[in-house]
Amino acid sequence: VEMWVMDNGGFCDDNYQSGSSDDELVDISEVTVDFSEDVPPLDRDYSAGKTPYNGKILMNCLMDLLDDTVPGIGTYEDFNTIDWVREKSKDRDRHREIANKSKQSTVALLFSISDAFSGWLLMLLIGLMSGALAGGIDIAAHWMTDLKEGVCLNGFWFNHEHCCWASNETTFQERDKCPQWKSWAELMVGVSEGPGLYVVNYFMYVCWALLFAFLAVILVRAFAPYACGSGIPEIKTILSGFIIRGYLGKWTLIIKTITLVLAVSSGLSLGKEGPLVHVACCCANILCHFFTKYRRNEAKKREVLSAASAVGVSVAFGAPIGGVLFSLEEVSYYFPLKTLWRSFFAALVAAFTLRSINPFGNSRLVLFYVEFHTPWHLLELIPFVLLGIFGGLWGAFFIRANIAWCRLRKNTSLGHYPVLEVVVVTLLTALLAFPIEYTKMSSSELISELFNDCGLLDSSKLCGYTSNSGSTSGSVNATAANGLGARLAGPGLYTAMWQLALALVLKMVFTVVTFGMKVPSGLFIPSMAVGAIAGRLLGVCMEQLAIRHHERDIFRGWCSPGADCITPGLYAMVGAAACLGGVTRMTVSLVVIMFELTGGLEYIVPLMAAAMTSKWVADALGRESIYEAHIRLNGYPFLEAKEEFRHKTLATDVMRPRRGDPPVSVLTESGMTVEEVERLIADTTYSGFPVVISQQSPRLVGFVLRRDLVISLENARRHQEGVVSMSPILFTECDPPMSPSAPPAVKLRSILDLSPFTVTVHTAMEIVVDIFRKLGLRQCLVIQNGRLLGIITKKDILKHMAQMANRDPDSILFN
Repeated sequence: VEMWVMDNGGFCDDNYQSGSSDDELVDISEVTVDFSEDVPPLDRDYSAGKTPYNGKILMNCLMDLLDDTVPGIGTYEDFNTIDWVREKSKDRDRHREIANKSKQSTVALLFSISDAFSGWLLMLLIGLMSGALAGGIDIAAHWMTDLKEGVCLNGFWFNHEHCCWASNETTFQERDKCPQWKSWAELMVGVSEGPGLYVVNYFMYVCWALLFAFLAVILVRAFAPYACGSGIPEIKTILSGFIIRGYLGKWTLIIKTITLVLAVSSGLSLGKEGPLVHVACCCANILCHFFTKYRRNEAKKREVLSAASAVGVSVAFGAPIGGVLFSLEEVSYYFPLKTLWRSFFAALVAAFTLRSINPFGNSRLVLFYVEFHTPWHLLELIPFVLLGIFGGLWGAFFIRANIAWCRLRKNTSLGHYPVLEVVVVTLLTALLAFPIEYTKMSSSELISELFNDCGLLDSSKLCGYTSNSGSTSGSVNATAANGLGARLAGPGLYTAMWQLALALVLKMVFTVVTFGMKVPSGLFIPSMAVGAIAGRLLGVCMEQLAIRHHERDIFRGWCSPGADCITPGLYAMVGAAACLGGVTRMTVSLVVIMFELTGGLEYIVPLMAAAMTSKWVADALGRESIYEAHIRLNGYPFLEAKEEFRHKTLATDVMRPRRGDPPVSVLTESGMTVEEVERLIADTTYSGFPVVISQQSPRLVGFVLRRDLVISLENARRHQEGVVSMSPILFTECDPPMSPSAPPAVKLRSILDLSPFTVTVHTAMEIVVDIFRKLGLRQCLVIQNGRLLGIITKKDILKHMAQMANRDPDSILFN
């Protein structure tokens, strides 16, 4: 079985520990295991023709069963796939042992209760820690975003909104202006109007953006390279059983938390929602180290990480139910019912913690809560479906364009200058964003403004309607006297429309280029911003169409004096859902997240129609979501459960060795020496070896992992007296006859998997693929009439599937 590594040092490298202290498994150098000869039994019976050897056989058989596990056995190398079957089996054995002991004493019973409660306690801690970090990130990002424009004289730690809360000099028309808040031009050159004000503020905006982005990329590059990007593709891969040491470690958590604030504040077209899933999973991984049950079992740890993914979405959107469904639909590989309940509890705790912190000061978990509840009309499903089509087209375009850009970065010298790339993209973003009101503000504030409908107190240009009398107002005069003319577009609205159209183009371009750079970058908010802009534009067009032609049969029932014909904010909501669905291919979880996010329960049907249409259109143009596309781009060993295998190939077509290749490397259950086994390990890079009866009779006995073999041999050489290079290696149940002068044998029966999964040469590959997906196998042995013929690994299957899809099979390499 080949290891998923780029440069494998093989057996000659004595360091078999993890490269990261964050997830250190075991210090092999400190292991003290007694491999001394077994003590002869006291009641040996030498009479009746029984030889001393027979008594020793019995004792050795018993001692093999009672030997303690060598520390380090059962653990995994970095960039390897876990054995789900073995991990679940270990957990069942542990449960049986605890259940049996609990009947024997009160202390054991209390331990059993604490063991059962530990999972819920862990969920509580993950929820509290993730909620607290998310609240801090929200507050810091809001403050630093406003810092680009000015500072509060009452206290530099106040953001713009909080600074003006206590002021008595604000008006409804200019509620964001107060004497306590000073722009950088007012502070530095003392001007409050004119071109000097604009130029100085423009310059300071760009400088702050460059500083934040530069700090973010430098911190990531210097301290935690794994802190870049979204993190969701890697978490999907880790949850499928792959091991990436340090990806969920403490340094990654610290640096990702800090740089996420810096990246969001820099004004780049990215969001914090995807990285918050990574942050929550880091919290879960670190807290797992305090619970033995989860620290020692990789499958159990992945159940916790699935729950942590739900927590990440819960704190990102204030959507605990949507978070659970997101984990189930999009991220998790193995999601039992117990994990569903615990995910729900952890998401609840996280949402409660975030609500207690109240980062936005509005007693809500998010910025996007909508206040309107205007009913929608049946015929509006047509524009909602059109928004779904736009979302699907945007999703397919974005995935292809972003993957092409990332591949260009990977294969050219552009990838050698990540700091320069981030600085240049930030400079261009800041220079082009500042002149336009809707790109200058943060994406979250933009979405919030686009979602909301116009009220009496709104001063936004989006509410620049005019009445029949010709007066332009920044508010809506919803009086019956003005009739329907109160919602006719005015000059302010026309200005907002062309600015939104320009903002849409810029957002699309910068999102393609930004996602995948060496800073924390989420995709949810930029995708929602693109969809919200498109939806608002369509909503205003539909509104004006209905008002100007309200006498037509199609619009007759829509408009009535004093009431809104159409709610443009609803179109922005539907557009945001459509574009996010087109990029991520979410459906159920997306709709639930959207109505939890906005509180718009009346609009579930429009959201469902748009999300489903978006997925259909995007799937017609390409089956992969953005996360799966990045998994394939990076060569992660991820076996996608949604992808069907429809080819009529057999196991013999995929297994190794192929015709003309040397025979498969095997160990024999007896007859090999320590030197021969060590030479085999040094000469190969396989992660495990089949064990057969003999080279002449290759009947399968079992399978042994390379790491277990290496650790056992190192311990035997250190601690078992008399072990030399010529010592025999035994996988047999009992000792074979040996001469008294022979060196002591190294017995490795305890590390042998006696029930490896096997298929025959005639097994259809679609069945083999299903077995690998549903059982999470690392490898499967191919036999014929009990004779070992070859081996199929997860990597072989991925290469075969790539070959069948006319892709380069060598792209399936971790990079």
